[in-house]
Amino acid sequence: MDDQRQQDDWENNRNDRLPSFTEVLSRRTRPPVDLFMFYLFLQREGAEDILDFWLDVQQHENLCRAYFKDVRKSGRTIKEDWPQYWDYARRRGSIYGTVVGLNTDGMHTKRSTASTGELLSEQDKRNLAATDEKAAGRSTSPRLTPGISEHTHVASMSPTNDRPTTPFSLSGRTPTLFNLKRASRAPTVIPRSSAITRQDLIASAERIYFRYLSPAANTVNSQENHEIYLPPSLRIHSFPLSSSAEPRSQSEMAIMAQIPDMFHAQKEYCFRAMEQDAFPRFLRAKAFGNLTPISALVRLILGLVMLWIGLAAAFSLVFLDVRPKSKRFFLFIPFTFAILFLVSHQYELDPILVFLGQSETTPFRTLRIKEPYVKKLLLGRAIWVSVLVAAFVAALTLIFWAVPGHRL
Repeated sequence: MDDQRQQDDWENNRNDRLPSFTEVLSRRTRPPVDLFMFYLFLQREGAEDILDFWLDVQQHENLCRAYFKDVRKSGRTIKEDWPQYWDYARRRGSIYGTVVGLNTDGMHTKRSTASTGELLSEQDKRNLAATDEKAAGRSTSPRLTPGISEHTHVASMSPTNDRPTTPFSLSGRTPTLFNLKRASRAPTVIPRSSAITRQDLIASAERIYFRYLSPAANTVNSQENHEIYLPPSLRIHSFPLSSSAEPRSQSEMAIMAQIPDMFHAQKEYCFRAMEQDAFPRFLRAKAFGNLTPISALVRLILGLVMLWIGLAAAFSLVFLDVRPKSKRFFLFIPFTFAILFLVSHQYELDPILVFLGQSETTPFRTLRIKEPYVKKLLLGRAIWVSVLVAAFVAALTLIFWAVPGHRL
């Protein structure tokens, strides 16, 4: 009952505000401000790799949690099963302190805040932790790809070779709006037919390193590299372990102990970068508009063409002194289309689509608006745009109706 009441309170609170970035990542929002739409927004800017990295690291952390839970279910303690990690976690802190049974007072956020500071509120941490637990229980990766329902979990990757010029600039290359065919080398399902081993953890970390953190020059096929920007203090320059060989030396065992927490600081940096740079622009685009840039550009072109047609017809009626004068009222037809297209481009909002409850995902493809507060915002803006269009159309029509005819 308490959980249901908290959920109801949370839903009621959400009806009066825009969602937070944590709520989007934890899939607690609906279209057009859900994770699927955010992924498409980043893809248009050529910056989806940073979200791919965040999702892959989340999958890696879920895999580590599943490993620790398997160990505890077997009746062994983490200290007995993996003493190197236990010692490392006690000295440096670990995000898995609760799972492995460490005394986490003051330690839980020690590692995660060392480089990036406290990024999440306590409520945000609980939301993401609940999502991680659910994902680990499903044994499914939280990956999304364009063209698939937002509730479908599939792999998605896209290459990029350019780095952003500033720490919080996510756009690194030319947008690829129509590059929808994507493939990932990462497993999308955590195998549960057998117990997860430490070699599985190494393999997971190895894939993440060579996909996102290794320089393009170190890969055989540069098209398979998705190197993301990280500040120098967070870069990892080498990955000395191999998933095909068991670590044997003391140095390799010490490095292996860092595998569960290896990418957490980088993950939180990416969280902050997306939250400060891309997410506000995403909300402006999807909570206050419903068109993609290409669709808005098409409306601009059509609006200019229709305006030219309307003005040409209007001046023809005036200078040919066509009678009766009431025929000029039919000018409202081209003027309506022209002003509607031009104002829609200016506001990046099509009021007709809003009244139908639709928002564009990719150019000229739509989905239904389900987020209550966003629906209210868009409806209000659609009414304003409609009034603006009606006023401009009425003004233009009346002006050309009132002009005296003069046959040339």
